[in-house]
Amino acid sequence: MNDSTVSLPWLVVRQDDNGNRYRIGRYATRAEAQKIADSLDTRGHKQLYWVERIGQAGDPTRN
Repeated sequence: MNDSTVSLPWLVVRQDDNGNRYRIGRYATRAEAQKIADSLDTRGHKQLYWVERIGQAGDPTRN
């Protein structure tokens, strides 16, 4: 399989104190994305982290 056929439909998103949202990364499975979000969340920063599927309502990458 080459890179053009890999599907990465799960996003980890971060929201900072000012409400700005940033895409942290894309992942193949929800479990993988959730593991990353959880590990970032345990660092104790004030940012919020969550997992979204690409194309979901509220998706910051959606046009």
